[in-house]
Amino acid sequence: MIEKLDRSSGNVIGYHFSSVIDKSDYEVLVPEMESLVKEHGTVRMLCDLTDFKWEKFSAWPSDARFGHEFKNKITRMAIIGDGVGQKIIAVFADKFYCPDSARYFEDEDAAWAWLSE
Repeated sequence: MIEKLDRSSGNVIGYHFSSVIDKSDYEVLVPEMESLVKEHGTVRMLCDLTDFKWEKFSAWPSDARFGHEFKNKITRMAIIGDGVGQKIIAVFADKFYCPDSARYFEDEDAAWAWLSE
């Protein structure tokens, strides 16, 4: 499940990714991102993965399309986690989702502050 975080404001958006992500999650995420890009041109994105388990195979094509569509629109991506898995995801995010800068954080406040700089 993907839920928008209340601290989102302007072109700085945050989502909590929990449990298992499936194709239907992208049906909500993509239109929101398209709207933000249309309004602001670029987006700074926080991904809280502390409760993330995995992504269903059926969601992989949607994930790939998301990366392709927004790769040059996401200027910063903060990955929040509490383990090695999320650190690895941050490395991949830097290559596939956010060519400018993706960073791993354990502290949510620090992640929001970095995105808002």
